[in-house]
Amino acid sequence: MLQNKREHPKEKVSLHPRNKHRERYDFKLLIDSYPVLSQYVRLNPYGDESIDFFNPQAVKGLNKALLKYYYNIEYWDIPAGYLCPPIPGRADYIHYMADLLGSSNHGKIPAGNHISCLDIGVGANCVYPIIGMKEYGWSFTGADVDRVAIESARKILEGNPMLRNRVELRLQDNSQNIFVGIVQKGEQFDLTLCNPPFHASAAEAKAGTIRKLKNLSGHKISKPALNFGGQNNELWCEGGELRFVQDMIRQSRLFPASCFWFSTLISKESNLKNIYGSLKEVGAVEVKTIPMGQGNKISRIVAWTFLAKTEQQKWIRNKWNKML
Repeated sequence: MLQNKREHPKEKVSLHPRNKHRERYDFKLLIDSYPVLSQYVRLNPYGDESIDFFNPQAVKGLNKALLKYYYNIEYWDIPAGYLCPPIPGRADYIHYMADLLGSSNHGKIPAGNHISCLDIGVGANCVYPIIGMKEYGWSFTGADVDRVAIESARKILEGNPMLRNRVELRLQDNSQNIFVGIVQKGEQFDLTLCNPPFHASAAEAKAGTIRKLKNLSGHKISKPALNFGGQNNELWCEGGELRFVQDMIRQSRLFPASCFWFSTLISKESNLKNIYGSLKEVGAVEVKTIPMGQGNKISRIVAWTFLAKTEQQKWIRNKWNKML
């Protein structure tokens, strides 16, 4: 029996203004683009077309349709159990970083393949490079500690000719390192991105999944199925988000002239105080905090640079504007 029809806003105003996913999913267009999605689409209790977000195959099917319709991705797949990221949130990160680059360039967002980005933890899904390349023409280096993830990302590149010469993949062979062993001598990245492991243990990750599914369903969940997937290194690490980001900050200090803006997502607001303290300890010249919101979830980007204003201007003049 259908419940009373809900009125939905025309746009998801919490998403970035340039985000292609601000409107509700148009399942007719998505199914036309990726017909397999039709087997997962059904009417929810309010009479709206939707998918079962508890079904990992349905979530993956939706991602395939979104990536094909909006980003012209012909082949995209991930191994069973690997993270299937929510596309709208990933797009938001890219757009806000584009704005940050633009804010350093008199409001003009630098675009084109001479803008190079480093994705720490590119994952099996390779989503940040897909969106960044399609939206702004940027080039990417994707790093990961997981060989299976790197191989999966490589298959995505091979299946999409437009990505092949725009994304380079590098395996991080030391799980204690983040930038060390990845950033090469003389390299310059205009920005780095990272979606760090959120939890501090496997048990904490499981409890977090149970809470998420309970919020989605409205009833108690005891044995969660990871509808969005995630390997251990994607979901948790010793010390959780805070320790990972603090390690990232300390290593970034070893490469002060190798990147214009370092950045990372921060999910837990309570971690910000310690993160700001770590940035002060390493001598970050400028720190930016950019709020983001997807539905009921609130997160933020923290970005930092070691470049003084004169060094920033030299970087912009020599690397961005000489290509105009």
